[in-house]
Order: sequence, then structure tokens, then C-alpha cells
Amino acid sequence: MRKLFITLIILSTSSTLLSQEKEKEKNIGTEVVNVVKPYSPTLSDAFKIKETPRLDDSVTASKKKISYNIFSVPVASTFVPAKGKATGLKRAPRESVYNSYASLAVGNYNNATADFYTSRALNRDETLDFSLNHHSSQGGIDGVELDDKFFKTKLAAAYNRDDRYMDWGVEGGFSHQLYNWYGVPLGFYDESTLNSIDEKQSYYTANLGADLVIEDSFFTGGDVSLRYFFDAFSSGESNIVLNPKFELPVGEEWINLNLSLDYLNGKFDRNYYTTEQLKYSNLITKASPNLVILKDDLTVNLGATVAYKFDIENSDSDIYFYPNITASYRLVQEYVTVYGGLEGDLKQNSYHGFQEENPYISPTLNILPTDKTYDGYVGVKGKFLPNLSYNLRGSYINESNKPLFAMNPETGTINYNTEGYAYANSFGLIYDDITTISVFGEISVDVNRDFQLGINAEILDYNTDDEEEAWNLPSIKGSLFMDYQINNKWFLGANIFYTGERSGLFRQDTGTNPGETFNMQVVDLDSFFDINAKAGYRINDQFSVYLKANNIANNEYTRWSNYMVQGFQVLAGVSYKFDM
Repeated sequence: MRKLFITLIILSTSSTLLSQEKEKEKNIGTEVVNVVKPYSPTLSDAFKIKETPRLDDSVTASKKKISYNIFSVPVASTFVPAKGKATGLKRAPRESVYNSYASLAVGNYNNATADFYTSRALNRDETLDFSLNHHSSQGGIDGVELDDKFFKTKLAAAYNRDDRYMDWGVEGGFSHQLYNWYGVPLGFYDESTLNSIDEKQSYYTANLGADLVIEDSFFTGGDVSLRYFFDAFSSGESNIVLNPKFELPVGEEWINLNLSLDYLNGKFDRNYYTTEQLKYSNLITKASPNLVILKDDLTVNLGATVAYKFDIENSDSDIYFYPNITASYRLVQEYVTVYGGLEGDLKQNSYHGFQEENPYISPTLNILPTDKTYDGYVGVKGKFLPNLSYNLRGSYINESNKPLFAMNPETGTINYNTEGYAYANSFGLIYDDITTISVFGEISVDVNRDFQLGINAEILDYNTDDEEEAWNLPSIKGSLFMDYQINNKWFLGANIFYTGERSGLFRQDTGTNPGETFNMQVVDLDSFFDINAKAGYRINDQFSVYLKANNIANNEYTRWSNYMVQGFQVLAGVSYKFDM
């Protein structure tokens, strides 16, 4: 066999050499190789080693034989087992769901409320909502010398669409509010002067907005809103707000970037002292990047805000920098969590916003943004028991150009303004730099879905820069709320509001030129409780009747200087659910 392989190798090598030397020859010839015996390797048999284990116990024990004897004794018994019977589970009736709701209530002081809401599903991805709200009163507060009636009506509509990777919606609305400047000093004016006052004011608001949420994208969505606000004194204000949001990768972390553009433009037909128009126009842009760090029980948000303010009316601009840092650490599961933060912001004040807070302002305001330099706070929150939670927080706030509501001056003998708001019965704005120390506490009880109870209180201390007091700001405030579903027919609710003592300002113009010299007096406003309750009965799935009681203590307190509120009020109403 070895000779055969050597012969094959020699023949192969010779053929290769000959082919290289005679490349031009096409026929290289043939050779015959005779194989004498094929190679067939064999593997010797392998035998498995078999070994029988040998048990070599030192102790062997045999089973003990046990014999059983059964001694049967007959026992008389009258027990007859009953046949098993399956017991069916009681099914709770399925609650009917309706897409529309309407309610109407009337009470003393000629109070009336009306509400309507409907939500239509156009298909599985689209919904269309409409709502209408109305609240009015014909007044009748004891001791008031002017008309004190009011009404508020608001109409709104919204369209929403949910797609696979994107949700979006649009909304719009219109509202009309009517108030009266009835808060003249009692006994200050004679009857002829009171009869000459036209105390009525109307506010109108038209708004349009849209929002967008996008999944799996650097641009995560945002919202945009447009609002036009005007009144019966030729005042007008436009506001456009745009808030896009982004999520950007940085290494293994993600940075959230919130941008904001807030444009405000408005005018008043005159100022308080002269007939010269008041105009304002501010553009505020912001960029707020932040990084969220999650590690076990620790959550940290590291961020900042850069704001640019451009006063278009006065051609002035400024840049502001604010911290945006928050952190929380869970010490004992959900029972104890400590938290803290240092934040700031540049707030765009508006005529619309001031009117929502105090409807008795005059249409002669000086509108400026508020610089909240910082708001530092620390706190602890958690649960005493699984259904008893708490929150305790202390904060220190520094603000520049913080607005304070102060009563407009009484014009005195100069009589430079005869509008219905110029009789010490309306409020203007005073700006001051203020630091505020606050301690806030809250406890809430959530026994089950049928009973919720919460109480909170806040103590505040103000330090003003120029003003004697922080006008009309309370030193303490608190509230309590309760909702109780007694059974499937009866329900009950209550809320209590407490506002501490405040300081108001009364000014009377005593100079020969408007707004130069005043006779000033600090007015102390007492603290007050406002207790309200509601009880109702469900007649069936669609009809319910209810009774509401407001200001149960019949406390005719002053919410603002010279503005007393209605006493004890009762409203009886009915609500109806239906499909449309």
C-alpha cells in the first residue's frame, strides 16, 4: 500500500511538471492505475466493564410483624346526609354608562346653576365633547348700596383623536361674565351720587387651543393656545402661548428639553388718573433642560431655566436664569419619603389672570411680569397607615414685582374720574419685592372608593420691601373636604374653607393734582370660615335630586375690602343622565 501511494504522488508530480513544460500541447496522455487492495481500517471491540456493587451494612434489621384486630360496635344514628346544592353568586347590576349629563338648581338670592355635558364617540379613535356651564344670582346682600347681581356663562367644545403613535386634540370656548362694583364705603356717598354710579362691568373671553403627544420620537409633543380677552370699557388683550417638548439622548441618559414662547399684548382705554391710554406688550421665551436620575429609592431632577423677556412697548429686554432642581428619597417604602427642591420662574401676568382672581379690578392696570427668583423647599411625605397619608413642607420664596391688590383711591374733590369703578369700589395693582416663609401640612384619608377625607393648612409670613403690608394676602389659610357614598342611593359631600386675617388699604386723594398726595388708612379684614355641604339621592340610573347649602354659618364676611358676600344659601336641584 505504501508503494502505491508513493507511485501516485510521483505520477501526479510528473504530470504537473510535464504540463508546465508543454503548455502548448493539448493532449497530455493517460495512465492506468491498478488498485490491488482497498484500505479498510478496523477498530478493535471495546468491552463495558460491569461491576456488581456489594452491600456491606454494619447493621441489618428485619421488619417487625404487626397484627391488627378490628373491634366493630354498631352505633344507632339518625343522621341522613343531605344532597349537595350549588349556590349561585349574586351578580351586582352593571352600572349604566351614558354619554350626556344635565343638571339644574335654584335657590335663595335668586341663585341658579345649570350644567350640560356630552361626549360623542365618532368612532373608536375620535371623540367630540361639548359643555355649557352657567351660574347667576340676582343679589340681595343686606346693607349693600349698589346692585350686586352677577352671572357667569361658559361654552366649550373639544375634539380628540388617538392614533397608533400619536394623540392630538383641539379645543375652543367662549365665556361671558357680568359683575358689579358694589363695594363702595358704606355711608360715604349721598343718595344722588349713588344713583349716578354705573357699576356694571362685563368680561368676554374667546380661546382656541391644541395639544399633541408623539411616541418614539425626539419631539414628544406640546401644546399651543390663543386667547382674546376684552371688556365693556374697550379694554382688549391677546395672548399666544406655544410649548414644544423634546427628549434628547446624551450618552446613556435622556435630557428633557421644554421650550416656551409667551406673547402678551393689550391696552386699556385710559389710566386711573388721566384719559391717556395704557398699552403693554411682552414677549417671554424660555428653555428648560432637565435630567432625571433614578437610582433605587432616590430620584433627582437636575435642570435649569433660561428666560428672555422683551418689553416691546418700551423696547427693553432682560435675560433671567433660574434653578430647577428637585430630589426625593424614599426612606421607609411608601411610609416616609423626604424631598426638596430649588426652583424659579418668570411669570407672565395678564389682565385675564387678574380678573379670574379678583373680578372687581378696574380696567386701568399696569401689567408687569413677576420674577420668582427662587423657591426653596424641603418636606416629608408618606403614609401613617395604608389609607392615611400625610405631607409636610416648608418653603422660602423670593419674588420681585409681586402684584398686590389694593383699593383704588377715592377721587376726593378733584373728581378726575367719574367711571363706575372710581368710588373706592375697585382694585388696582401695587408691585413690590416680597419674601415669603411658608409652612404647609396636609392629611388625607382614603378608606375606599366610597369615602375620602382631606384637610390642609398653610401658615405664611410676608416681608415687603416698600409697602407697609402685603395687601389682601392672608397669614393663614386652610381647607377640608369630604366625599361619602353612603350606599347606592345616597351620597354626601362637604368642604370648609378658612382664610386668616388680611390688611387692606384705603386711600383718598387730597391733592390738587391727581395721584400726588393721599390720605391713607390701613383696613383690617377679619378671618372667616366658609362651610358648604351637599347631599343627594339617586332615584334611578338616570335621575338624581340634590340639595346644596353654602355659607352654612351665615357669615357675611368681606372677601375683599367693602365686598360682603351672600349669607346662608340653599339650592335644590335635579340631574339627568342620558344618551344622545
